[in-house]
Amino acid sequence: MAKRVQVVLNEDIRKLGRNGDLVEVAPGYARNYLLPKNMAAIATPGILKQVEFRRIKEAERLAALKAAAEKQAVALKTIGRFSIKKTVGEDSAIFGTVTNAEVAEVIQAIAAIEVDRREIEVPEISQIGEYTVKVKLHPDVIADVNISVEAL
Repeated sequence: MAKRVQVVLNEDIRKLGRNGDLVEVAPGYARNYLLPKNMAAIATPGILKQVEFRRIKEAERLAALKAAAEKQAVALKTIGRFSIKKTVGEDSAIFGTVTNAEVAEVIQAIAAIEVDRREIEVPEISQIGEYTVKVKLHPDVIADVNISVEAL
């Protein structure tokens, strides 16, 4: 049985690992494929320290993004309600529907928070009234926003 070699990956490799992972591979695979293509580096104490430093910095960056998203969620909650004006027909039925792009525009205009329209989950809105919309600000932070659909 051949000895295994520890390498640190410089990029994501399918079925092997992600960038920065410490993996054990066959010496021939490392010597003939990974190292010449600069896809990995031999695991030395210095390189392991660099990888750990990068992981710490990435964790700090992700924590800062989550904190910013939580602040945005609190800001959306303090505003309370956003109004969207739509053309109304008989029985207070609106023409068309309220889209996630319209909700994103209203949030941008009132709260000055830029939200990706694809991260907004709007229920089926066909009449004027009060509705709750879910806005995903971060993978761990979802804000409930109250939308008031009013006649134009």
